[in-house]
Amino acid sequence: MSHPIIPIVANPDALKSDGHGCHSGKDEMLAAARAAGKSEALDQYAKDYPKGPHDQPQSMCPAFGSLRVGLRMRRTATILSGSACCVYGLTFTSHFYGARRSVGYVPFNSESLVTGKLFEDIRDAVHKEANPDLYDAIVIINLCVPTASGVPLQILPKEINGVRVIGIDVPGFGVPTHAEAKDVLAGAMLKYARTEAMAGPVAAPREKRSDKPTITLLGEMFPADPVVIGMLLEPMGLAAGSVVPTREWRELYTALDCAAVAAIHPFYTASIREFETAGRSIIGSAPVGYDGTENWLQAIGQQCNVGQDKIDAAKNRFLPAIKAALAAKPIKGRITMSGYEGSELLVARLMIESGADLRYVGTACPHTPYSELDRQWLEARGVHVQYRASLEQDLAAVHEFKPDLAIGTTPIVQAAKELSIPGLYFTNLVSARPLMGPAGAGSLATVINAAIGNKSRFDEMKAFFGNAGEGDRAGVWEGVPVGRPEFRAETRRKMEKLAKKRKAEEMI
Repeated sequence: MSHPIIPIVANPDALKSDGHGCHSGKDEMLAAARAAGKSEALDQYAKDYPKGPHDQPQSMCPAFGSLRVGLRMRRTATILSGSACCVYGLTFTSHFYGARRSVGYVPFNSESLVTGKLFEDIRDAVHKEANPDLYDAIVIINLCVPTASGVPLQILPKEINGVRVIGIDVPGFGVPTHAEAKDVLAGAMLKYARTEAMAGPVAAPREKRSDKPTITLLGEMFPADPVVIGMLLEPMGLAAGSVVPTREWRELYTALDCAAVAAIHPFYTASIREFETAGRSIIGSAPVGYDGTENWLQAIGQQCNVGQDKIDAAKNRFLPAIKAALAAKPIKGRITMSGYEGSELLVARLMIESGADLRYVGTACPHTPYSELDRQWLEARGVHVQYRASLEQDLAAVHEFKPDLAIGTTPIVQAAKELSIPGLYFTNLVSARPLMGPAGAGSLATVINAAIGNKSRFDEMKAFFGNAGEGDRAGVWEGVPVGRPEFRAETRRKMEKLAKKRKAEEMI
């Protein structure tokens, strides 16, 4: 079934053209956004999601993370404001990932952008969509151009007809990765819900709440993992609470009403700030593998004032099963791994306890206090941990360590296979599996060992095809292409001359 993009148009002329390019450059757009009054939001992003040592990771448009969070929530409408090409790409990606929702779109042109008519169009669109019979909340996301132009979503009404209005800026020049953009929206929703809870009674959860103290779980996880975590907590008299990002608005209240927060994914800085403001403690790492589960149960139990006898009871019930599962399905081979989901260090721990010779783990996410235990554990076992990993660093690790298997993003997998090294895409084939407790132990071994076992197939293909299809000689030719280095040298000289000319024009 097709789910269309729905243009919510208060100004029909805005459909004719974007009229404003988003290709002027990151620095120029950042300067424009600051000049247009967005400095406060951009400064907070810079603090919450620090970049470096390079500019930012090479990843998909960050706004996809916020869009994904909104589209997965019941009774929540999402409206985008941005260039038509960006909106098309984001909605295409969202439907590719299975979001069975329409996405609202407020188009613009140069005139509506510079005169402020775009904001009026957004406001009119929100009023049109604010139907309390259909929605609990409407999310409006400014992409790069409206953010750079200073479209002030913060002055939209906070509520219309009983429907909450959440306006956020998610520019590619301000939010480094789509993983952190999930936190931008989750944090904004938690802040709104926390304010509501402080003001008076709020809606009860759809499902009956546990009568035990709950642990809120922070980060998107494989569906079975919260269930497994609940089993781990049961001997200590605790229960697994809501998972943030939530699937429904009222779950935000139960997420805030918890005994402690488990930062399963450690980069949710804005969300953690809201939990801490609500007086909740944060526990890092996660119950992965033997060591990870033992340490996590101890930390959770102590934080929630659980007696040591109950903590030990939980350990005694689950740790032997985890050790047996790890031993029954060992991983044998040298591996490098990278990804942009935020769970990379947890997966790395699990693979090492399964017996893998893991040399490198790269994550597009930043170093935070809540991944520190994982970093220390990995580095103590000789693993190079690279936060804010670039594609070049991930590729360098593959060339340096010559693994039996390279796990990573699409370009890493492609580069590895060109070197006759088996590769697995981290997001779809590794992170989309149970990781926690006994269910996680051994869950990766089958797919990883099968991939490593395919090495001979790559060697056979390499031997058969030789150098066919490589570089500028790719394709089908009647004869072997003849290199013309003099043409390349002349083209390079012209490009360098043009670059110098443009640089000189910028300085005028």
